Amino acid sequence: MNVWDAAPVRRVLGDTGRERLRHRVSELRWAARLAVLPPRVAWFQIRARRRAWRTRDYLSLLSATRAADLRILLELAGDSRRVVELGTATGWTAISMALAAPGRHVSSYDIVQRPEPLRYLELVGPSVRERVRFITAPGSAGPAGGDRPGPAGPGEQSPAPAPYVDMLYIDSSHEREQTIAEVLAWRPVLRPGAPIVFDDYRHPDFPGVAEAIAELGLSGQARGSLFVHHTGR
Repeated sequence: MNVWDAAPVRRVLGDTGRERLRHRVSELRWAARLAVLPPRVAWFQIRARRRAWRTRDYLSLLSATRAADLRILLELAGDSRRVVELGTATGWTAISMALAAPGRHVSSYDIVQRPEPLRYLELVGPSVRERVRFITAPGSAGPAGGDRPGPAGPGEQSPAPAPYVDMLYIDSSHEREQTIAEVLAWRPVLRPGAPIVFDDYRHPDFPGVAEAIAELGLSGQARGSLFVHHTGR
């Protein structure tokens, strides 16, 4: 059975007049939640969502970072110049992070190379595109995982030998061992006081996140679906 033919997804897509109305109301509510975001980030999210519906990119529609959590990420990033994301998915979060602060460079790692991130990168100007790098490598490889020989197109450049990383956002496998390996790989290049942000903390389907945090002995605070640890504390 095609998962997209399942009843919950059909209700979202709308098979009847009533369901289409429900869908429109749901989309309006989704857009209203974007009010907590900077205008340029909210506008990108709206355009990206429109493209996702047109192209049937259900991965983005079902998994994109919620506005409330994205607001927290942007707040934590502050004036960070270099942010690393582990777990690109379709790229909305990485692009939003770059849009929120001129001069911020975002490197996003994923073991799966998808076409969607570059499609959404087309929705922003060249000054933003040149500051976002999508790297096909495991986050547990650390900074060395992005060192690839040869030229690459926009959005796919290998990062230059890195200065300190100002923020690390982990939204990848959610497995305990992998999450631990990612923290250990990036810890040496994190700026003192830099936040490490874990997504899906205490999510019932992803116990590995909380288990990794506990095993690493990290102190911090739960915020929304995130857990925030500041290095050196």
